[in-house]
Amino acid sequence: MLPSPLSEKAMSRGLLDVLIRAGLILVLVLFCFQIFSPFRDLMLWSVILAITLYPLQEKLTGPLGQKEGRIATLIILVSIVILMVPIYLLGTSIADSVQNAMASVQNQGIHIPPPSESVAGWPLIGKPLSAIWLQAATDLPSLTAKYIPQIKGVSLTLLGTMAGVGMGFLTFIFALIIAGIFMAYGEAGSRAAVQIASRVSGPEKGPKIAELCTSTIRAVALGVVGIAFIQMLLVGLGFVFKGVPGAGLLALAVLLLGIMQLPVTLITIPVIAYVFATEGASTATIVFAIYVFVAGLVDNVLKPLLLGRGVDVPMPVVLIGALGGMVTSGVIGLFIGPVVLAVGYKLFWQWVLARPPEEGGL
Repeated sequence: MLPSPLSEKAMSRGLLDVLIRAGLILVLVLFCFQIFSPFRDLMLWSVILAITLYPLQEKLTGPLGQKEGRIATLIILVSIVILMVPIYLLGTSIADSVQNAMASVQNQGIHIPPPSESVAGWPLIGKPLSAIWLQAATDLPSLTAKYIPQIKGVSLTLLGTMAGVGMGFLTFIFALIIAGIFMAYGEAGSRAAVQIASRVSGPEKGPKIAELCTSTIRAVALGVVGIAFIQMLLVGLGFVFKGVPGAGLLALAVLLLGIMQLPVTLITIPVIAYVFATEGASTATIVFAIYVFVAGLVDNVLKPLLLGRGVDVPMPVVLIGALGGMVTSGVIGLFIGPVVLAVGYKLFWQWVLARPPEEGGL
């Protein structure tokens, strides 16, 4: 039988209602995303920090009482103090260095000692470096005028980087405070995460996916901080034994660079150059240079070993997710990338293994 005009009209009206509702929902989602987008990174960092620090809160719940809010507040306050101490030391050290440099320039002018003869014997860069150094010692104004565009570009880049680091540090502090609020409602938040995952992927897969996301974030966070701490110890010990000025502050800077996933060679290479320039090439300086340079690259060996611990996916999946996420989304992608790739990996293999039953023969 052909559908009656009334039934066709009802179907058209029902389809129109569905399209209007879908359109309104889409508009609501877009408005919500637009309003939330300025706080996206801040909230993501807060969730990552809360997930990372929550096991510590669970361990302290018994000895320090049963109130999660007080324990979360204590953890956040201690974390902020730990972060502020090295920043304060670095700030005061930089301020003192700038003040001393300005006083020296005002009293004695800029005086650059000529390079030693051993500098010219360095492989590859020895002769050009010695020539530039000698010109700086004898005719600094002409050398400065010659490289003004490069100096300006490097200065602007350095100032922009310092401003970005400062804003990132403030964002991190605010994220810590919000993470403390999340940790105060840790059990409710955990239940909510499981409920959301169960609603999306089903009651059987939901808890496993929520646990996978949690363990991946903790493995990456602890791996990053742990590797940065190991690098700080290795490089800092080399600086202390060699008697490098400001060894403690340089070690703290290594820790901060490791946490921010910046190459530690930004510190080790200038220190190696300083040691060679002041002490010359000898067995001790060569051994120091090799040790410090290798210690600065130790993260390339430790990341494959630590990033995948405690995660129910192969280590290369976590490593590729961390590297790819960082390339595409910066430091926060270091955490988001492994989570997305690990969940996708698990869902893919669940789909592969959940084969439909074979049809029987005729």
